[in-house]
Amino acid sequence: MGHILPTGCRETCPYAYPRHPRHYRLPDRKRGVKPGFWRGKHVLVTGGAGFLGSGLCHALGALGAQVTALDAMLDGTGAHPANLEGSGATLLRADLRDSDLASAVTGLDAVFNLAAQTSHAGSMADPFTDLAINAEAQLRLIAALRQGSPAATVVHASTRQFYGTPRYLPVDEAHPLAPPDANGISKLAGEQYWLLEHKVHGRPVVSLRLTNCYGPRLRVRDARQTFLGIWFRRLLEGQPFEVWGGEQLRDLAYLDDVVAAFLLAAETPACAGRAFNLGGSAPVSLLQLAEAAVAANGAGRFVIKEFPAERAAIDIGSYHADDSAFRAATGWAPETTLDQGLRRSLDWFRPRLSAYV
Repeated sequence: MGHILPTGCRETCPYAYPRHPRHYRLPDRKRGVKPGFWRGKHVLVTGGAGFLGSGLCHALGALGAQVTALDAMLDGTGAHPANLEGSGATLLRADLRDSDLASAVTGLDAVFNLAAQTSHAGSMADPFTDLAINAEAQLRLIAALRQGSPAATVVHASTRQFYGTPRYLPVDEAHPLAPPDANGISKLAGEQYWLLEHKVHGRPVVSLRLTNCYGPRLRVRDARQTFLGIWFRRLLEGQPFEVWGGEQLRDLAYLDDVVAAFLLAAETPACAGRAFNLGGSAPVSLLQLAEAAVAANGAGRFVIKEFPAERAAIDIGSYHADDSAFRAATGWAPETTLDQGLRRSLDWFRPRLSAYV
């Protein structure tokens, strides 16, 4: 299997840490997260050393769960060993494409499945690897879970990219699907395999189609994970960042709100077997977002440029989600304003930037 770094071995295993999370804001009870629900539960987070995965590890650790973070730690992804500091999670270095998964998936109560290839440009350059990670590897995980944890709840991280260029706004789940790139196609296949697992085998599965997400531990080295990552880096380095276009609308979701949504999706039986949109704060243009980011940093500048030709061909234009179905099912709503989220993100990275670039 992969290489396991057990919790508590700080001297010999530098990527496993004791349980005292300091960088996660526990969900407010009014949003429905059940006190005591996760205490003692055995949970696997795939992609657990990445941005969203590590956020879940911190939250689950704070709620008393026994957490394993499975991650291949591949170059060019959001995985970073420091992301798990303070989470209490055990890091298992393993690749869903070829590792023996049996022991990792035995006796689980829940799986948060965030292992994925997320680069849109990367998917077009190498669609075979993209397909292997986002679809074939999902089938391997599904098969392993049938043997080791046939009743475990699964919450699968999906994407708004399925919808392509929106025909109307906001986009609800009934919107036609028209993936604009190889990544959207492979991710759609992965999602459908998981929903089929619910339909045929009765496993509780929920898929969350995410908008742009941001917050502490985001990949900021470059723009492979999201454009906001490189914006944050440039702001903190005192360099101008580029805004491509500027008129496109986005609704951004802050880490803590996204984590709360994943937890509630797993806790809510009525969500099983469904795919939900998950949005964030009120939509803003990229130009407005750039101005807000500069204001949150207290200084900075940007330049507006046309989309590079190779990116314009796969850009979806304006998007914001109608996530009323998920809100109605769970009581979830984002609690972090855009200004708050930008400030918290920049403040978190400010003393840590050198470790992330």
